[in-house]
Amino acid sequence: MKDTSIQILLTNDDGIRSPGLWAAAEALEALGYVTVVAPREQSSGMGRSLPSTSDGIITPQKIPVNGREWTAYAVGGTPAQAVLHGVLEVLPRKPDLVVSGINYGANVGLGITISGTVGAALEAAGLGIPAIAISLDTPPEEHLRYSREVDFSAAAHFCTFFAARLLDRALPDDVHVLKVEIPAEATPETPWEITRLARIPYYEAVRPQRKDWDQPVRLGYRISPSWQDAAPESDVHTLYIKKHVSVTPLTLDMTAPISPQAMETWLRADEER
Repeated sequence: MKDTSIQILLTNDDGIRSPGLWAAAEALEALGYVTVVAPREQSSGMGRSLPSTSDGIITPQKIPVNGREWTAYAVGGTPAQAVLHGVLEVLPRKPDLVVSGINYGANVGLGITISGTVGAALEAAGLGIPAIAISLDTPPEEHLRYSREVDFSAAAHFCTFFAARLLDRALPDDVHVLKVEIPAEATPETPWEITRLARIPYYEAVRPQRKDWDQPVRLGYRISPSWQDAAPESDVHTLYIKKHVSVTPLTLDMTAPISPQAMETWLRADEER
């Protein structure tokens, strides 16, 4: 019987059938018992949302992995909800690690709170579980379809590499999630660097093309022309200019890094005039 002493919960905002999800499953199996709980449908762009309209139905599915048939669990809900159902209902106990990915397309810069990949990892962190959000840079046209031409092997290598570190030792104080971005042409030998979020959006929304507001439309996006202005230590610069693996420590504490005294002084400035 497989050792269940290490429990890993794996999810993916691209849905239960994503090749990126199953590339991660194949790799992570070397570290512990992997349970896959993922959205039933493609759920990119869901962030950490918990919509009341989700049905929450959990459907076991048989998926071939490493020459064997695995039982995975498809959830009628968002990536964050998949994590909650996985922790509260599916796994026998609280997992030692949650991995979200491998995502089609990078999650960098100011747009990461839109990401279902990051949202699932943040949901896990909110439950006190260390988490990794891992993404592979792919062209925008590949983001919402399950292209079999995408090579996830390098991303799977780094997924296992960083997962092993988190299983081996506790994260530093105030670090709750590791956000890992893999360049499109990466190999297992590609260097990795600790980065911070770029203070620019990498993707920007584009105006819908329609004749009147009664027409249904889906908001699209494009790569922002300002991406090359990202700071050298940022995830955008490291991933797209240096072509290195970007590892960004994230915290659930979204308080701005300003002292309470400085903030109060700014707010009360008019009172002193």
